Amino acid sequence: MRYGLIGEKLGHSFSKEIHERIADYQYDLIPLSKSEFKEFMEKRDFTAINVTIPYKKDVIPYLDEIDDHAKAIGAVNTIVNKNGKLIGYNTDFTGFHYMVKKHNIQMANKKVLVVGNGGASAAIQAVVKHEQAGQMIVVDVIPGNGAITYDECFSNHLDAEIIINTSPIGMYPRIGNAPIDITMFHKCEAVMDVIYNPILTRLCFEAQEEGIQRVIGLEMLIAQAKQSVEYFLNKSIDDAIIDDIYQDMLKERCNIVLIGMPSAGKTTIGKMLEERMQKDFIDLDDKIIEKAGKSIPEIFSESGEAGFRAIETEVAIELAKTNNKIIATGGGTIKHKVNMDYLRQNGITIFIDRDVDKLISADPNRPLSSSKEALHKMHEERLPLYQKYAAYVAMNNTDIKETVDEIEDAYHSILINAVKD
Repeated sequence: MRYGLIGEKLGHSFSKEIHERIADYQYDLIPLSKSEFKEFMEKRDFTAINVTIPYKKDVIPYLDEIDDHAKAIGAVNTIVNKNGKLIGYNTDFTGFHYMVKKHNIQMANKKVLVVGNGGASAAIQAVVKHEQAGQMIVVDVIPGNGAITYDECFSNHLDAEIIINTSPIGMYPRIGNAPIDITMFHKCEAVMDVIYNPILTRLCFEAQEEGIQRVIGLEMLIAQAKQSVEYFLNKSIDDAIIDDIYQDMLKERCNIVLIGMPSAGKTTIGKMLEERMQKDFIDLDDKIIEKAGKSIPEIFSESGEAGFRAIETEVAIELAKTNNKIIATGGGTIKHKVNMDYLRQNGITIFIDRDVDKLISADPNRPLSSSKEALHKMHEERLPLYQKYAAYVAMNNTDIKETVDEIEDAYHSILINAVKD
């Protein structure tokens, strides 16, 4: 008998980590094909399980009892085996409702757009109704069952004030996707996403860029897991554990992205941070060399700067999908917005600033920064971009250890504030 999570694809799941922090049991990730799912449910060889995409509705025929809450939603994500009797619950409602209340999202009398119409959406729709939204519009790639088409949404509902994504669009590994273009919705005041990997989905990232309140899905995952554990063990657990785990998971999974001019100290600082923060250091330029199979001067010689930047973007997109890393970018990585848009989805960007006269480099791998004149011109062009993309600016002119201390403190401070928001 065991505890765990069933679903079709679980490589992205954080549930094992969360459950094993809340409770003293082993929690297994159990990926199941459609045929395996049927056999698993018929066998009933588990103590308690959670259920995710695509089985939240498919489990219902196998249950002996469903609580009223799950019955009203029409989906089950928690099953407890009580002496061979399977009882179904839905904790997505509680998890999402926790997130709504914590971030003071006011839905009453407002138009709320729910993207997606699957199992997770059913619980979110129940919360929207509970919060007395003035109007709820559900949009899905497959219209019907209460959902309209995207074309109809774009024709008639661009005045939505709150947007909630329950679809898998934007989930790892396709983190560059978003279900809608948030800039079309001129009255939008808040965006919520149930996806938790990446930390900041493309939809939430674009909302943030537009100055719109955004709420990420990791809190909902932890809050619903806490209630699942309460059902599993038949005991109450204080809500304070949600914030504790949320903050720890952000610290453990969020990248530090170092930007700045060549010779600003990004590599040295990155390696020093690696030693003290239990995050692996990655040099983006090293990954470019590895991918291209040739040195940076050779890439410039054969393909020019444009060819180099193309490889740089490919590498930046791949690194953006990683977690718990310290990524030192090349001095020109900020020149292309797409690089920074991807890297900031899972990372906090720190600008390592340094007086330009301290930046002269004889490194042959830095063909664009070999003279004082070239550096001054480059610095003048790039400084506004470094400042634009920086979550924090750290000066590196004197004691490098002090700079590293400052960056570590800033990183933790930014994450603490993110939990409080």
